[in-house]
Amino acid sequence: MEAADPTTSTERERAEIAGELGLCEVALHRYRDAAEHLAKSLEQREALPEALERRFEAGRRDAAKRIATLVLAVDPPDAEVLIDGERIGRTARTYTLFFEPGNHMVRARAPGHAGGFQSFLAVAGAEHGITMELPLAAAGSAKETAPISPKETPKALSSSPAVRSPPPSPWTSWPGTLRTAGIGLTLATGSLGAVFMVRARNADGDLHERNARLDAAGVSQGACRETPKPSWCSELTALRRERDLFAGLGTAMVVTSGVVGAATLASFFTDFSFLQAEPTKARLALVPTVTPAQAGIVAYGAW
Repeated sequence: MEAADPTTSTERERAEIAGELGLCEVALHRYRDAAEHLAKSLEQREALPEALERRFEAGRRDAAKRIATLVLAVDPPDAEVLIDGERIGRTARTYTLFFEPGNHMVRARAPGHAGGFQSFLAVAGAEHGITMELPLAAAGSAKETAPISPKETPKALSSSPAVRSPPPSPWTSWPGTLRTAGIGLTLATGSLGAVFMVRARNADGDLHERNARLDAAGVSQGACRETPKPSWCSELTALRRERDLFAGLGTAMVVTSGVVGAATLASFFTDFSFLQAEPTKARLALVPTVTPAQAGIVAYGAW
């Protein structure tokens, strides 16, 4: 009897463990982790029994429907890759990565090369492809980033560093103009909506007060359907129309304020750095807040 190859046995055990772990994560609705473990298991599919391979492949397809797949190609292959600010612990020319649906950011950097930065919208069940080629850095930039030699003179060491331009403001160019207009429109529509709602509430109060007086005087509510109509019927009708008009206008203004405010807020999380040489480092978010009693802006971010 021939002895089993220990290397093959170890690979099969690792592939089976990763696959079973992935199936458990599918049952727990942790689809991104499940896709990673099942993909790792199926990389050694030749070491798996046919029945297990079919189970793991079915689990991988189930998880893939609920997450997004990114095939990322990087040149040079030794570049450091960061996904949403977290480093990937390996280097390769091509990566297969899995993401929850939503916006994500990919950054790559390598010594002697300019950095690369790209954002993308992950769609559940879709496979995305990104190619990042990092161009060689200019000679001046490479000299600035090179380590200081111990043989350099004190004069060279004491020289002033190059002045770096500040990071671009989130209010520059056309995105900033649209954001400013969006904030102003949000505040204006929210304030008008609050005023209209208050006016509708006052009209409704007047209407209830007059109806109460009529009830106290023993006047029937169907008196306005009689002919001829009493003089106070027209006043009640005018109050009802006024209340309904201001209530409708107030609701429309508040809804418009919410829509414009949400769009303006979303613009702060949309990355426009692909229009620039380097990604934007500073982020500032302004959230318009409107209530019937007051209106204002809440600012938060990192500087």
